[in-house]
Amino acid sequence: MPSAESTQASVHEPGPVRPTTEDSVAAAGSELIGGPVGRRALLGTSWWTPVRVVAFVAIGMFALGLVQKAPCYHTAWFFGASSQYTKACYSDIPHLYQGRGFSDSLVPYFDKLPGDMPYLEYPVLTGVFMEVASWLTPHSGGIQHQEQWYWMVNAGMLMVCAAVIAVCVARTHARRPWDGLLVALAPAFVLTATINWDLLAVALTAAAMLMWSRGRSLAFGVLLGLATAAKLYPVFLLGPLLVLCWRAGKWRDFGTALGGAIASWLVVNLPVMAFATDGWWQFYKFSHDRGIDFGSFWLIWAQNTSNPPSTDFVNTVATLLVVVCFLGIAALALTAPRRPRFAQLAFLMVAAFIVTNKVYSPQYVLWLVPLAVLARPKWRDFLVWQACEVAYFLGIWMYLAYTTSGDARKGLPTDGYHWAIALHLLGTLYLCAVVVRDILMPERDVVRRAGDDDPSGGVLDGAEDVFVLGTAAHPPRHAAHFSGPQVEWGSRDAISPGDGSL
Repeated sequence: MPSAESTQASVHEPGPVRPTTEDSVAAAGSELIGGPVGRRALLGTSWWTPVRVVAFVAIGMFALGLVQKAPCYHTAWFFGASSQYTKACYSDIPHLYQGRGFSDSLVPYFDKLPGDMPYLEYPVLTGVFMEVASWLTPHSGGIQHQEQWYWMVNAGMLMVCAAVIAVCVARTHARRPWDGLLVALAPAFVLTATINWDLLAVALTAAAMLMWSRGRSLAFGVLLGLATAAKLYPVFLLGPLLVLCWRAGKWRDFGTALGGAIASWLVVNLPVMAFATDGWWQFYKFSHDRGIDFGSFWLIWAQNTSNPPSTDFVNTVATLLVVVCFLGIAALALTAPRRPRFAQLAFLMVAAFIVTNKVYSPQYVLWLVPLAVLARPKWRDFLVWQACEVAYFLGIWMYLAYTTSGDARKGLPTDGYHWAIALHLLGTLYLCAVVVRDILMPERDVVRRAGDDDPSGGVLDGAEDVFVLGTAAHPPRHAAHFSGPQVEWGSRDAISPGDGSL
């Protein structure tokens, strides 16, 4: 049952929230383009709608990210062991064109590869994406020319994914389309977008979140299953959704979403499972056998002890830590004074997996960016976290430059890299702490400031609770008295028809 508590709400109009009137950082940044929007501005009269602006900004920033990779595109990917690291423009894409058999027209999962990696070590839908890019790449000329073409073709396909992500985030919270600019302008998003193929899974996950916000449970499940067929992390969103549907009694909708996810995942995976079993298993085998790697707190431990933990130990403990985190998130969801928003718990779950995992590649930040925007669309907190991620982005390349430059030792030594890892972990934990605070103190949640419940919650938005634990099961009979307008939790009605600039 929704709590009888009340909160002072910002008097608002039913139109989109104006970020320059509710966010001091956004207001300060808007001075570059003429300052905050005025009270008498004629909104909705231009072709440049918020969603179109967000899409064009995302494409423009993605293009700047391509420019940042230009030194590698021309020389550093092909000449010199450490130059692609000193110039911070490394990408897996051109290297794997030949390394995973695409230059020789080998079929992923079916054809065995020469070398240490017997089959492609990516989930099936990502493998399909890579193969389609190979079909569009001219297989003529020198290998360097082909690798450049392969990277450019992939970059074009990934640019579409980036635009989809920004547009989906802009449309998920109907009254907050400008939040999509947080995605489009995220520095770490721009810098890491073409390191690997993660944007495919991120785009499918963002589209799934949009479908859930529209109450389309089956479409959400289908898209989430496809996202999981491209990368493993999207499956973790089903855990928080299970708990939220439990609290709201929406079992039918959860069952529909789960069924759609399983069905779409099987459609993609079953053919490869049946006819190329060894190749299909390679991703899971590689993930299990992979040792402690870059970016994790496990690496700091391993490099500062004479008795580093074994891979089996790390696999077991990391799995237990993720389970403990999920149980903690479930307890938070069932005992919070208000039912948490889906995006908040989704962000916490994926962040828990990232923080406890045995590897953190720099492009993994892409997994969190859209979820972070939906969970905590506040420029200050978002930019603090992004600054930590940019520092880590530079730190890992400078560390690799140090380890590959021989006696020259150009770059960041091991101790410096450990500080970069710590900064990444602290930045992520900081944003997690802010989101948890918003859950425990919902009046601090900027999305709910005007009385909204869960704009991205779909069938959960405004639903009554049927199962809660702790103090949430016994809300106070009377709210504390204060002067000013009040709204019931979850109310969507405007308080007053008067002047309502946010």
